[in-house]
Amino acid sequence: MQVLLIEDDERIAGPLAEGLARYGYAVERARTGSAALAADEPDMVLLDLGLPDMDGIDVCRALRRRSDVPIIMITARGEEIDRVLGLELGADDYMAKPFGVRELVARIRAVSRRARPGATAGADAPEGSPDGAPAGTAEGAAVPGLPARTPGAGGPPPVEAPQGVGPLVIDRRTRQVHLHGTPIALAPKEFDLLVHLAADPGAVCSRREIVDQVWDPHFFGPTKTLDVHVAALRRKLGDPAWIETVRRVGFRLHVPDAVRPSDAVRPSDAVRPSDAVRPSGGAHPAAGA
Repeated sequence: MQVLLIEDDERIAGPLAEGLARYGYAVERARTGSAALAADEPDMVLLDLGLPDMDGIDVCRALRRRSDVPIIMITARGEEIDRVLGLELGADDYMAKPFGVRELVARIRAVSRRARPGATAGADAPEGSPDGAPAGTAEGAAVPGLPARTPGAGGPPPVEAPQGVGPLVIDRRTRQVHLHGTPIALAPKEFDLLVHLAADPGAVCSRREIVDQVWDPHFFGPTKTLDVHVAALRRKLGDPAWIETVRRVGFRLHVPDAVRPSDAVRPSDAVRPSDAVRPSGGAHPAAGA
């Protein structure tokens, strides 16, 4: 599929074109509205509204007057009036930054299916990838956002048991979280963030690692998005000490001292066979044997 990316910001356009290429899309770049209107008609248009020479709304209007090419607006303008105006002028979809490549690819496929009635879900997947995996992905290899598959394996995947971190219980299978037996309602990204931090409790996860794994390696948007989700997660867990900030590095999950049971038996306190009480004055059973 030929995609025309109309975006003047190199920091966004470069990684975005690279990310789409991984999914088999041929991307042509236009930095201005006039260059976009002069380009050959593509199969899909990704249109930023903040262009240096003209408003993206005007580009959308001009494209729609002459063509039915599918248009997805990608912009930092997230207000309802902007979304409504864009859709009313003929855009097929509207994505507000920040967003990830996986979501954008899903939107491209959905818009393509609507624009081509009767097309199958994988009709726009790269050749040799009937399930929509990026071109060159070998059978059984992991695909971002999809569980790894074993060639020839059948049957349901193994059930993963809930994980306990102190009084916090995380059930990945049902995406439910309980604290002291009380359910905690988390937004999808808040749950994914908690799961990532809980994969190795106490270990420090860098900000870049968290963004790559919880959002997308080609995530476009302010890094404050992570801080907002961390703050929301701390608030819902009832104690900010659950997620510790490691300055200039990232975050780590650990059980706050305030919720640690003081009388819990630790492994070091457990009675070992060698510490068993012996009869007074008696020899050790093994002595003299």
